[in-house]
Amino acid sequence: MRVQNRHLLLAVLALLAIWQMFAMIINRPILPPPFEVGRVFIQELQSGLIDHFLASLWRVLASTALAILIAAPLGLILGQSKRLNAVISPVIYLIYPIPKVVLVPIILLIFGIGDLPKIMIIFLILFFQILVLVRDQAASLRPELIQSVRSIGAGRRALFRYVYIPASLPAVLTALRQSIGTAVAVLYIAELFATQKGLGYYIYLNGSTFFDYPAMYAGVIAMSILGLGLYFSVDWLDRRFCTWQFVN
Repeated sequence: MRVQNRHLLLAVLALLAIWQMFAMIINRPILPPPFEVGRVFIQELQSGLIDHFLASLWRVLASTALAILIAAPLGLILGQSKRLNAVISPVIYLIYPIPKVVLVPIILLIFGIGDLPKIMIIFLILFFQILVLVRDQAASLRPELIQSVRSIGAGRRALFRYVYIPASLPAVLTALRQSIGTAVAVLYIAELFATQKGLGYYIYLNGSTFFDYPAMYAGVIAMSILGLGLYFSVDWLDRRFCTWQFVN
């Protein structure tokens, strides 16, 4: 873990050095140096940036929880029911490849303004990722494993608790890890419409309306922290609850 932290620190320092080098080469207001952005970032935390960050964080967490609660059980059911999977899979294969960002105007028209349409957009991204991976994981469970658990008197509830859920948890976390970057990117686009709170709104307002580029980059850093924080949180959950995957 210490080696990993050291590598992360070196990566951050390298990115800052590259940023500083390009800022010196370009030498224009559109790319301020990192230390100036860092100073503005600290100032903006006291001037409302934290409120925009919390608004975006709430939308991502709410959509993630909703996607897990709906997609994970449905994926388990599809993975264990070949007949039901045969009926629903064609629908999944038609919808899954569609870039969900193209649905932003439609969702805004249906759900109006506020948090709900933004949560629904991210939910759609996470839903299909979790559904497909959990379904495939549940379908790959060996029949003899299930029969051995049933032979000791386990009912359907015990099977879900002690077999299906532990087996599908890595798939859920993998889906979240793969989807976080896309979800945050779509969140930025969703927050450009019909809202006055959120990091997407903050970045666009400062960059395209006020032309306050240090503040705009401060918003980009805040959104990067949001994405990295979520990614590392999922990674921690994976190591905490799926310890068998890291046993040598």
